[in-house]
Amino acid sequence: MYITIRDRPAENRAAGPKARVATTVVLLGVVSLLTDVSSEMVTAVLPLYMTAELGLSLLAYGVVDGLYQGVSALVRIFGGYLNDRTNRPKWVAVFGYGISALSRIALIPAHGFAAITGVVTADRLGKGFRTAPRDALIADASDPAVLGRAFGVHRTLDTIGAALGPLAAFGLLLLLPSGYTSVFVASFGFGLLGVAVLVLFVPDRRTSGGGLAARRLITELLSPRLRRPLLAAGLLGLLTVSDGFLYLSLQHSGGFAASWFPLLYVGTNVVYLSLAIPLGRLSDRVGRARVFVGGHLALLLTYLVAGGSGGGLIATLVALALLGAYYAATDGVLPAMISKRVPAAARGSGIAAAQTVVVLARFAVSLAFATLWEGIGPQSALYLAAGLLVVGIGAAAWLLKGIDA
Repeated sequence: MYITIRDRPAENRAAGPKARVATTVVLLGVVSLLTDVSSEMVTAVLPLYMTAELGLSLLAYGVVDGLYQGVSALVRIFGGYLNDRTNRPKWVAVFGYGISALSRIALIPAHGFAAITGVVTADRLGKGFRTAPRDALIADASDPAVLGRAFGVHRTLDTIGAALGPLAAFGLLLLLPSGYTSVFVASFGFGLLGVAVLVLFVPDRRTSGGGLAARRLITELLSPRLRRPLLAAGLLGLLTVSDGFLYLSLQHSGGFAASWFPLLYVGTNVVYLSLAIPLGRLSDRVGRARVFVGGHLALLLTYLVAGGSGGGLIATLVALALLGAYYAATDGVLPAMISKRVPAAARGSGIAAAQTVVVLARFAVSLAFATLWEGIGPQSALYLAAGLLVVGIGAAAWLLKGIDA
């Protein structure tokens, strides 16, 4: 990993594959690392906390998981637009990170379905505000020739936090088998640290010369340049089963102890961590659309392995590795692909539009998959999802054909 001493204006950066990853990217990665330790501590225990500790139904978890996936869509475009209009992405991001940090401590008194739904909604609203401004900062600070690598570096640091969070939750639950309150308090502390690093150390960069007027912005977001990638991302999002259901399926077939459940998240994140930068570099060389579609082939294999694992250790590890590869090939590659198809003044809104399409789609699939699980069982539901994903991958490949040219 190469890091500059300080960021330079885009027109003065060295081009080519040896261009360095900017300091701003690394600092934002540290913020995401700390924030992901915080969020993944909660994410790793939430399925069992709701269904085993609080006694809520699987359908109730499906609703909350859908909100977790989809609520941020309500404000992502607004957060991106606010970023473009104010030209102060750092402070828009600070607001979003702050809301999410406060939501962690609010989980302690939240024992009912309505209360947990409210807390999760607040957390996801914070994510909606922060994601597009953060990614706009990364795109603005990075040389276009290594944009995939820059997002890969950020996602690598982000994923280190995503791997450490479940480990921390696992350690606390190992010491205190019902220590969910301790998990939430520790999560809050890491969230505050992330906000502090953002406020104190990340430069207050201006990402454009000022945002576009609302009518011009809508024209850009509906332009043919964005139409095909947005359709492809939305279609594939509709066929993406959330991690929580995949992990519950693995536990259901394997019957391993609840205390080991958070380690499933660790396995996925370790693979993501190891592949984010290499796949980001690959996307810079062979095309971001190709890597993005290829990542969904790994997701397809995940469904097949998880659906037929029978609880075996090897099959479980393979499923986690495939899921990690899917995230490494898509999570940073999508904003890198979108950012090259919109002008700088609309970059935040363009990235937010793509992310909004994806999270709205995942909100819908969480509710649908919970219903399928209860109706036909996890194995049949995953096989059905796999069959539909085959069709979706083919359609997305057609929509994205030639998009990297």
